[in-house]
Amino acid sequence: MFRRFVLASFAVVVATSCSGGDEATVAPTSTTASVTPSTTTTTTTTTTTTTTTSTTTTLPTPIAPPADANAAEPVIELGKISIPAIDVEMGLYEGIRLTTLDLGPGHWPGTALPGSAGNVVVAGHRVSKHQVFLRINELEIGDEIIFETDAGTFTYLVTDAQVIEPTDLWIISQTPAFTATLFACHPPGSTAQRYAVFAELAQ
Repeated sequence: MFRRFVLASFAVVVATSCSGGDEATVAPTSTTASVTPSTTTTTTTTTTTTTTTSTTTTLPTPIAPPADANAAEPVIELGKISIPAIDVEMGLYEGIRLTTLDLGPGHWPGTALPGSAGNVVVAGHRVSKHQVFLRINELEIGDEIIFETDAGTFTYLVTDAQVIEPTDLWIISQTPAFTATLFACHPPGSTAQRYAVFAELAQ
């Protein structure tokens, strides 16, 4: 809305007497003043800043295979491993030297612990001592591998199995996935190859 202000017209007449008796007349003057309002527009600009947060998972670092497989190492019991399909239920120990595997399945040092991101790698005898992995080749897809530790109980499900060479160290590789790998000598009574079983943490 705007307002208009108009000054009313007015006439000014001035009569002046001159010595000659003539009259001087000033014609009426009409004055109009117009005011045009101004409009101010305010623009508000909103800036949105998006912050992206990335999370980096630090993966375990497996140790190299021991130079002396027969050397003694500390006895550390991590918990228990159970594999119902092949009637396994034994203590789980830290280490892969023969002195440890003589006690039961051994967790490869530096690989993931049960329930953690990465690959839990466990070795076991097939025909000597407890023969804990004697029937490892009988495991089928979907069979359970259960770890019980101070951190909790974690169930992994078998996804695959294959015969590998003793030099195939890729089986201890670590990824952000929650996986487990069991392995033992193959065929039974021979160290020519290895039988590996792969599993994933159940959801």
